[in-house]
Amino acid sequence: MNELSPALPEDGEGGKLAHNILHFARVLRAAGLPVGPGTVIEAVRAVETVGITDREVFYWALHAVFVNRRDQREIFDQAFHIFWRNPRLLERMMQMVLPTFRTGEAPDKEDQLNRRVADALTQGGGETGAEDDRDRDEQEIQFDAAMTYSGAEVLQGMDFEKMSAEEIAEARHVISHMRLPIMDVPTRRFGPSPHGARVDFRASLRAALRGGGDSIPIRLKKPRRRPPPLVTLCDISGSMSRYSRMLLHFMHTLTNDRARVYTFLFGTRLTNVTRYLRHKDVDEALDMASAAVEDWSGGTRIGQCLHAFNQDWSRRVLGQGAIVLLISDGLDRDAGEGLAAEVERLHGSCRRLIWLNPLLRFDGFAPKSLGVRAILPHVDEFRSVHSLNSLRELADALGPHGGTNTTMMAGWKAKLRAVETAEPMLGEGS
Repeated sequence: MNELSPALPEDGEGGKLAHNILHFARVLRAAGLPVGPGTVIEAVRAVETVGITDREVFYWALHAVFVNRRDQREIFDQAFHIFWRNPRLLERMMQMVLPTFRTGEAPDKEDQLNRRVADALTQGGGETGAEDDRDRDEQEIQFDAAMTYSGAEVLQGMDFEKMSAEEIAEARHVISHMRLPIMDVPTRRFGPSPHGARVDFRASLRAALRGGGDSIPIRLKKPRRRPPPLVTLCDISGSMSRYSRMLLHFMHTLTNDRARVYTFLFGTRLTNVTRYLRHKDVDEALDMASAAVEDWSGGTRIGQCLHAFNQDWSRRVLGQGAIVLLISDGLDRDAGEGLAAEVERLHGSCRRLIWLNPLLRFDGFAPKSLGVRAILPHVDEFRSVHSLNSLRELADALGPHGGTNTTMMAGWKAKLRAVETAEPMLGEGS
């Protein structure tokens, strides 16, 4: 037998365990996990080694093969319990034969379906049984209305965290066509202009020499204008995982649309991924960026990472009035230690510091955490970033007709003063 075609274990008479593992892998792939043919073969071999008599051992055998990152655990866990534990739901979705396990656990009354898993299960990747056309049509209509339908207007305002796999793909397509019309600002260099306010002596003398020197025609100049550099500092901790991935697509679009765009990712350490996002292919760019980051979906040390940026990168990328986008929920592992000083230094080195926080999507959000209270006094704008609409609003704010919303910032700083009055923030080291 060919080495790539191992003997497939059976789960009883007429069982199709290997085929079910294949379909389970297709569900995971549709839900966003990087599953290929080699992974499926490894999964079959793992199950062949450990057997199927113990449910927990079977779970961890598949987990060891299919899960490579921390943010994939929830999707795998929900897909596993739907696929291998709830036969009635699975038969209704995919009409597949399931193996039987020795377990005394009763099925849950209400499975909390991850929308990406539910979407993957309803894509029709399984084998169909002897079902009449009317039942099939009713099934398709029911699942289409409940799980997969999303109009354009709904998609614009939908939270990234609540999107299904299909909606994420649509959102990424929309993001790939977005543009950020940042207003041009004057630079230190000058260019010729008939309406300039300053005399260009060199150009005037060169023009006089060309004319024989009898007269000196006056040449004028004015400062050249160009968009300022755009620097993004994006939090990739576990609480920011879904948002940071969508925003990386946004930063890839901007990096390939204009010059002087720099992207840094931070969790417990700072990583510059600018050169990876310059690749035209978005999948290749994000794969390279992910491979370069060692602390994805871990903790967050915002103060230490901003200190590293201020010390090693600020002079290189913050010239000519750069605009800085700080993307973070402000939840700091170090309880804001040294954070206020680093944000203040960053604010003094750029033209505008805009803080994008997905927690602002909640109406009851208040600046109570130590990280939020350390950052908020030193930013020019405080905006939400959780949907396509929020990205469009950001583009409008950075455009020629946009500007800092002073009323909104005054309101946030008033809330901050009220919180600090009610709950005084302890000093560092106390």
